Amino acid sequence: MGKKKVAEKTKEELIKENESVESAVAKQKGAAGKSRVEQGRIYVRTTYNNTMITVTDMQGRVIAWMSAGSLGFSGPKKATPFAASKVAEAITQKIEKTGPSTVEIYVRGVGSGRDSAVRSFAAKGLNIIAVRDVTPIPHNGPRPAKVRRV
Repeated sequence: MGKKKVAEKTKEELIKENESVESAVAKQKGAAGKSRVEQGRIYVRTTYNNTMITVTDMQGRVIAWMSAGSLGFSGPKKATPFAASKVAEAITQKIEKTGPSTVEIYVRGVGSGRDSAVRSFAAKGLNIIAVRDVTPIPHNGPRPAKVRRV
């Protein structure tokens, strides 16, 4: 086969490469790093079975998330307003140091924990700019069943 050629770099090239790698790593840390995020969004998804809350920055990078199931609620207790308020309290404690202090809240779903989650965020001292309901609504419904032939 032949000898393999080993490419040697000068010290200046090595320093430039090292700096570019470090800057790429710092960019990737972004929201997950220890940098302070001033504004963000909170997505509250309530279903008949669970309540899930996700906190992101304005670009959509996830900072923290939590659900009623991850807090130890099980079965039908996950969908209660009490569980939703506990999830909201836990997520505000989680984002206290690095998370946003000014937030927009997007509520989705038909569960019973919608109001209690938003009230818990307000009680914890977050500056709420807007609360939006983004529950999907069918525009014309599903296709009707075909006529039954007997």
